[in-house]
Amino acid sequence: MQMLIGTSVRKRRKNSITHKVVSFFYDFQSALVTCVFKFISLSGFGFVNTKKRGRIMYQNIAKYFIAVLIVGAIGALFFIEPIAQDPNYHNFIDQRMIVSIPNFWNVISNLPFLIVGFLGLKYLNQLTISKEMGVAYWLLFFGVLLVGFGSSYYHLEPNNHTLVWDRLPMTLAFMSLFAVIVSEFVNERRGAMLLIPLLVVGVFSVFYWQWTESNGVGDLRLYALVQFLPMVIIPVVLLVYPSRFSHLSAYWWLLMAYLLAKLFEYFDVQIYSFLGGVISGHSLKHAIAALGMYVLLQSYRRRKAKTA
Repeated sequence: MQMLIGTSVRKRRKNSITHKVVSFFYDFQSALVTCVFKFISLSGFGFVNTKKRGRIMYQNIAKYFIAVLIVGAIGALFFIEPIAQDPNYHNFIDQRMIVSIPNFWNVISNLPFLIVGFLGLKYLNQLTISKEMGVAYWLLFFGVLLVGFGSSYYHLEPNNHTLVWDRLPMTLAFMSLFAVIVSEFVNERRGAMLLIPLLVVGVFSVFYWQWTESNGVGDLRLYALVQFLPMVIIPVVLLVYPSRFSHLSAYWWLLMAYLLAKLFEYFDVQIYSFLGGVISGHSLKHAIAALGMYVLLQSYRRRKAKTA
């Protein structure tokens, strides 16, 4: 009986501490982003312009910039030689087998994706989201859930064939997220119209790469465009267009988590060495990316729709 009481007290304390940490994190991030936005506005950069005329001007500039960026990126594909998948990509530094699981940490570190994806789907009806874009939010968290399965499957036996099932769910999540952001910041109808074409192009880019690899001339150009172009456009959209919801900062935290995850992936070997062989940069990449999605999920639960 005493053991049960002690366990209950510890759980309450743990939940209380977790609540305080989460609350502090959101208060801090809100204050930080507010300060940054005020600094930008006062410095005359004009990204956060409260005057309607100024805001429209910057939105028009952003439209032209994004259009030129898209056309330029697509045009560049015709001048760049096909990019094959580097065989060394599959040669991760941490290949330890633990409890009969090969590449243990690279496999197990995908567990956070499963948790975040599951929570997103479970609480979807309780989130403050655009109801008209409900399918896109569902696909976003379903994609995150599938990343957990697909990436784990890939890391059990890393090769080009299993990599397909790692990249497909990531593309599903990326394209859904992009459509969601367009609907929340630019125009809800445009976001809804873009969802299906984005998904089709994203999925096609993965299968096109697989087909070219199977024919001996791998071509990652389209997949690279699909993955990285939205990550260039999204910050422009966040800076120039007003959000329909509060807690805008969560998208910035997600972008920072994405960039940090890419850095940890790139310095896989160096981080593994720096940490004394405890865990690799690629394993930490999974945890960081999932953490970014968790922050976004929590913002969807806490935010409120803005009144016109």
